[in-house]
Amino acid sequence: MHTRRVEYRGFQREDGLWDIEGELHDSKPHAFEIEGEGVWAPNEAIHHMAIRVTVDDGMVIRDIAVVMDAHPHDPCPQAMPPMQGLIGETLGSGWRQTIQRHLGGVQGCTHLRELLFNLATAAFQTRSASFAPPADGRPPMHLGQCLAWDFNGPVVEKVYPVFFRWLPPAKNKG
Repeated sequence: MHTRRVEYRGFQREDGLWDIEGELHDSKPHAFEIEGEGVWAPNEAIHHMAIRVTVDDGMVIRDIAVVMDAHPHDPCPQAMPPMQGLIGETLGSGWRQTIQRHLGGVQGCTHLRELLFNLATAAFQTRSASFAPPADGRPPMHLGQCLAWDFNGPVVEKVYPVFFRWLPPAKNKG
């Protein structure tokens, strides 16, 4: 009754920055109508939108581009300009809260938010060609974020032995 295709692609640019692209395409195999909005032919795009986020090595957003090639309602494109508010934010811990703060509720578009949620993971996968830990001695940010990357688990023991059974430094209570 409905098909949603979502795809992410990541690229390193010649200037050393990284472009991470997310694309969403919704369609139905049958004709349908949204009263007062229009009629869609079988397999015609209801939603077709894409985001390109440019990040630096610190995962800080340097640029963002958004397109809506297909959308069901006239006001939908008004959700694109607020996306610029993400420039300067970091893809990492708290990413979903960052999206909500900038684009939550009627400030943004549900479909663009959904694309952004997983874009951070695609960015990490794009940049993780090397599993070398950061030079500052901290563990890579993916450690401790899922079952496989448990600090006390066998994968961390094998891949990052220096961080096996790692505990964050105690905060100074001075």
